[in-house]
Order: sequence, then structure tokens, then C-alpha cells
Amino acid sequence: MAAAKGKKGKLTVADIAAAAADGRKLTMLTAYDAGFAALVDACGVDMILVGDSLGMVVLGYDSTVPVSMEEMLHHCRAVNRGRSRALLVGDMPFMSYQTGMRDAVVNAGRFMKEGGCDAVKLEGGMEVCDAVRAIVRAGIPVMGHIGLTPQTAGNLGGFKVQGRDLASAKKILAEARALEEAGVFALVLECVPGELARAVSERTSVPVIGIGAGAHCDGQVLVTHDLVGLFERFAPSFVKKYAELAPAMKEAVSCFIKEVGEGAFPGEEHTFSSGEPLAGLLDEEE
Repeated sequence: MAAAKGKKGKLTVADIAAAAADGRKLTMLTAYDAGFAALVDACGVDMILVGDSLGMVVLGYDSTVPVSMEEMLHHCRAVNRGRSRALLVGDMPFMSYQTGMRDAVVNAGRFMKEGGCDAVKLEGGMEVCDAVRAIVRAGIPVMGHIGLTPQTAGNLGGFKVQGRDLASAKKILAEARALEEAGVFALVLECVPGELARAVSERTSVPVIGIGAGAHCDGQVLVTHDLVGLFERFAPSFVKKYAELAPAMKEAVSCFIKEVGEGAFPGEEHTFSSGEPLAGLLDEEE
């Protein structure tokens, strides 16, 4: 438990910064409901992200773009009820912060007031720095997100590695520095070469959390459903599956259907007995 070492109670942004400064690797995982939140929290994860990935993983959308503020807040509230220690970060959905400074601050505030979050995350580089400054001035911690930004992947040529050429690598490094200056407490760096991720981590003072960005970041984040093998529509190449739960669940459900059909479930061990003899009950007339 990197940031939780010696710490009682909920982790704070200051704890995350201190852990990174001490050279301890940070961990962040997604959760979309109280049950998953309680599980990953109990294992000692430093941060829980209620990601807009819930649009694809939980809600069945084709991308993260359709996810609404109300959907995000609903799942943030659920996750908040399940976690007890991890820092809770809410993902600001598409068009919740791009339409003006007031909208950005108001919506970020809703994540805190209504969702129970400790911080918000938003995607983008130079174009979102003003929004970051406004949100931070309002007293709300902000996590940045650069490299591959799923909400605007179409502008980046699709879901592919970013920063492979010198010009785009320099742009990502400049964006990291600009977001640091704007006041982010941490950065997610997605789908970039490991060499670039190392440069960003070394040349910025805020913790850099990698996803598909190699081992030289200050921490790592994955979608939990990917990590445990529950999401089968696709699996990014950078994901390591630590379990394959989907096949086990399918087998369990198939066995349930079979046993119910055969009358094997419920058995005697799953059936309640009466407190007194009920013989003849069915023979009584109404």
C-alpha cells in the first residue's frame, strides 16, 4: 500500500504527493459500484478512479463520449459508499468542462458535493489549462490526462500510441509542463513510448500515472475489468490480465441453468425447514 504506509483514514492529495516524492510506486484502479470499490480498497490501492470507461464497460456504449454527468455522479456515489481509504477521483465526461470556465467549475464541484469525490480528472493539454486553473482556484484537486485521450481519440487518428515522433513527443512534454504549471496534482499518461514517459516523469514534479506508458512512471492505472478478465469486447495490448473471471462466471451460470432445469438445485441443504410440523396444511380448505 504505497501511499497508505503509516496512514490512518482516507488518503489525501498530499499523501499521494508524499508517496511519489518518497519514490514509492502509486496504484490506481477503476471501480463503478460499491462492491468493486470495497474489494480494491481492501487490497490497499492508493486511488480509485470512477472512469468514464464505465460507458463501455458497464453501460454498453461504443465509446466514452455518450457518458453524461448524471451517469458519472450516480456511479461516483456508489463507489464512495464502498471505499474507505483510497483517494476517489471522478472522471469529468465529454463536454462537461469544454463549454466554458463556469461549466467546468460547476461540474467539477458536483463531483465533490454530490459524488463524494476527492478530486476530478479531465483530458487534454494546452486547451484545458485555463479550465484546470479555474477548478483548482475553486479548491478542487485536478488530475490531468494526456497522450491518448479517449474522449477525443478521433482527432488523434484513433486509439493508437501517441508521441512516437520527435515533434509529437515534444508537444506531450510541453503539455505535461503546462498542466503542472496550471496546478494539477498528478497526470495520467496514456499510450506513449516508455522513453517519452520516462522523460515526462523526470521533468515534471507531479506524480505521473502510466497506462500503456511503460515502467518508468510514478505509478500505474488499469481498468479493473481488464485486469481481472471480465471485459471481453476487446483488450488493449498494454493490459496484463491477472485473472480470467469471465469464463469462470459463464461456467457458473451455465451450471446454475442446468441444475435448475434438472431439479438438482435447490437441494436439501439450500432449503429451509419449518418450525413446526406442517403436515396437512395443503389439505386444509381455505
